[in-house]
Amino acid sequence: MLPAANQARKAIWTAVDSIAGIKRIDWAFPLEIRESTNDQEMLIRFKNGSTWQVAGSDNYQGIIGSGPFGIVFSEYPLSDPNSRLFLDPILQENGGWAIFNGTPRGRNHFHALYEMGRTELGWFSELLTVKDTGVFTPEQLEKIRREIARERGDDEATNIINQEYYCNFDAAIPGSYYGKLIAKAEAEGRITSVPHDPRLPVITGWDLGVGDPTAIWFIQQRRFDVNVIDYYENSGVGVDHYARVLKERSYNYEGHYLPHDADDREWGNNASSRIETLKSLGVKPARVLPRSSVDDGINAVRVLLPRCNFDKVKCERGLDCLRQYQKIWDDKLKVFANTPRHDWTSHGSDAMRTLAQGLKNPSQIPPGGRPRYAIT
Repeated sequence: MLPAANQARKAIWTAVDSIAGIKRIDWAFPLEIRESTNDQEMLIRFKNGSTWQVAGSDNYQGIIGSGPFGIVFSEYPLSDPNSRLFLDPILQENGGWAIFNGTPRGRNHFHALYEMGRTELGWFSELLTVKDTGVFTPEQLEKIRREIARERGDDEATNIINQEYYCNFDAAIPGSYYGKLIAKAEAEGRITSVPHDPRLPVITGWDLGVGDPTAIWFIQQRRFDVNVIDYYENSGVGVDHYARVLKERSYNYEGHYLPHDADDREWGNNASSRIETLKSLGVKPARVLPRSSVDDGINAVRVLLPRCNFDKVKCERGLDCLRQYQKIWDDKLKVFANTPRHDWTSHGSDAMRTLAQGLKNPSQIPPGGRPRYAIT
């Protein structure tokens, strides 16, 4: 399992081994031992009854129910962490195993897993830097650094070398929008225990998915601080599910911010707009924010984050999204594009963008809500 199915197809299923000169899967699994090969599902069934399959974490739901005995999570730092959470019960039931490999991308879900594996019985963790493996000489490494610096500058080159070759979890993530801000929040002790204060109202910020997950941030304002007390994300469920999630939390809601498309897109089988459907289920007062540029929203988040305190446990998934949210790298032009990469990190990051844009202007506060402080 690689981060994305299309990546898995290119890197494993159709890739040619440079030494053998044939497809990797044909080198590993000769036709003589196969019963069938399903190209669409990237699945091989062997004559002894076992199977082997290539998959992506962006479609891990397709593996649920297939009963895997072992899974290799390759490039796990870039994978959707839900892939492990939802597939682990199957491995536990089967008495199976899992291997997680990759290069650090900050202190994300891979770092947490690595640290757990160092002490948990039945796990094994190993970190090997370029010094340990001896794959490259210092002269080769310096040459690589210079080549990267010519494309991306000295700072970016240093970050990439520290991350890719020295496996440094604290190296800045290249192209990350908020990585440094989240790292600063962690260093300043603002990612900690942030309990819900029943004396203060709660405001939510949403990203509404069609097919993709829906994400919700929950915050309380205390003077100039913003306490981020909760985060929720799910997919493949109806609008009533999210209304029920809000109700079950028993928060006193001051208002809900919804993205601009909540007004003009249908949700479910009825013809109502999303905001009409949500309001009918008790999610109110709510406001649909006007359309604005992605850049404006990202800048609003950058202004907001230094004032945020995050609950470390309840916001873990959302924090991973913010850490990993990155620009697209244009390999042709050798620059980062001014466009975010759309992957599992997008939903939590887009929901935070909705929240930040709602808070920055008092006129955009949900009707009936009276915020103590607007983020400007």
